[in-house]
Amino acid sequence: MLTKHITQFLDSEFPLAYQEDYDNSGFQIGDPEQEINSVLVCVDVTEPIIDEAVETGCGLVIAHHPLIFGGLKKITGRNYVERVVEKAIQNRIGIYAIHTNLDNHYKGLNKHLAEKFGLSNLRILKPKSETLRKLVTFCPVEHAAKIRKAIFEAGAGRIGNYDSCSYNTTGEGSFRALDEANPFVGNIGEVHFEKEVKIEAIFPAYLEQNIVEKMIEAHPYEEVAYDILLLGNSDKYIGSGMIGELDEEISASGFLGKVKSICGLPTIRYTGDLTRLIKKIAICGGSGSFLINDAVRAGANVFLTGDLKYHDFFIPENKIILADIGHYESEQFSKDLIAQVLIRKFPNFAVLKTKQNTNPIKYL
Repeated sequence: MLTKHITQFLDSEFPLAYQEDYDNSGFQIGDPEQEINSVLVCVDVTEPIIDEAVETGCGLVIAHHPLIFGGLKKITGRNYVERVVEKAIQNRIGIYAIHTNLDNHYKGLNKHLAEKFGLSNLRILKPKSETLRKLVTFCPVEHAAKIRKAIFEAGAGRIGNYDSCSYNTTGEGSFRALDEANPFVGNIGEVHFEKEVKIEAIFPAYLEQNIVEKMIEAHPYEEVAYDILLLGNSDKYIGSGMIGELDEEISASGFLGKVKSICGLPTIRYTGDLTRLIKKIAICGGSGSFLINDAVRAGANVFLTGDLKYHDFFIPENKIILADIGHYESEQFSKDLIAQVLIRKFPNFAVLKTKQNTNPIKYL
């Protein structure tokens, strides 16, 4: 299999357009056309990870955290990033990162975590806005089905668990073909009225160019009339964090004990009353302090995340239990999720999960 077959599939499942501005997800090192027999999945790319890839014959490493965040001006082996880049290139091992685009997707890491902790009725804690657009176009009645098919296949009309969604209105359009025109209907110099269908369909903003191109290809008119509308709607399937509910209320201490066991935690830093009964839980793998107030507003009883600072624990003012379960500890299951997604798509391809624990933090 070619490297690009793997990376393009992951790009389609968890689009790079949904990563945060500071992030650097995607294909970082290697040749997209290189033929590979297996991939190695990990959280962080370190020198032992590349060694493991060499030993197991994996031509591609898929990591949750990008190896390269900023620009590299020199590669002289001064730090682990430069040494990993050098070793990966020497051994023809590609490196691909799937980070905040995995975090921000409804089917991504936070949903995976929530299900591990026994939560249901899941929804994005802080949905993103400005990720959706609406296409509006007009065409002769007999061509409407062809144009709908073209834009649906290009990615328009998908809303949650539904596809081929559109709104269609029949009306009458008018135009006059000028001297140099090549009209599909009507005559040069005469005003023509045509029975038309107005087609409206929502689409992800990052697919705009492809959808417009496919629409124009399918359209019979020489000059295609269409509008792209910027929507203020929040996208409930894309955003930060996740919130859900337990099947029944349990004590906070009992729930955190379960989290501690599932994640293999030596300790949990928390604030709040562990004797209270809880049911609604908010989660953000990695660094989630920016979502504390969102968790409070959403009515969560507990917010689980990592990388909390001392003053962060004052923010909820005892309205919720705030628990720091660690950055790596909350993202360690990204390996399982990525592997599951790949195995489901490529059941006969070797997908290996690293045996390395790349967490640099130790507990005494």
